[in-house]
Amino acid sequence: MSRLHFDQDIQPLSDFRAGAASFIRQINETRRPIVITQRGKGVAVVMDVSEYEAMQEKIELLEEVQKAEAQLSAGLGISNSDARTQILKSIKN
Repeated sequence: MSRLHFDQDIQPLSDFRAGAASFIRQINETRRPIVITQRGKGVAVVMDVSEYEAMQEKIELLEEVQKAEAQLSAGLGISNSDARTQILKSIKN
């Protein structure tokens, strides 16, 4: 996902309503999200579906890494050689 351009990607709700189609086109072309404001405060983010899905996948991966690190810290891990043995054994079966 491309970085937000504050001068182009933050829009009042009234402007978004009036030009929704052009904003959707902008989102699809630039791959940048648009922040919708109401009374000067951010209330919503509109983004490309594929960018959203990619972001969700990254979050899930990071959560798995965090979980694995917590398990290792708690002494629940196994050595590399034991892991390799288990993987090779499961592949052969």
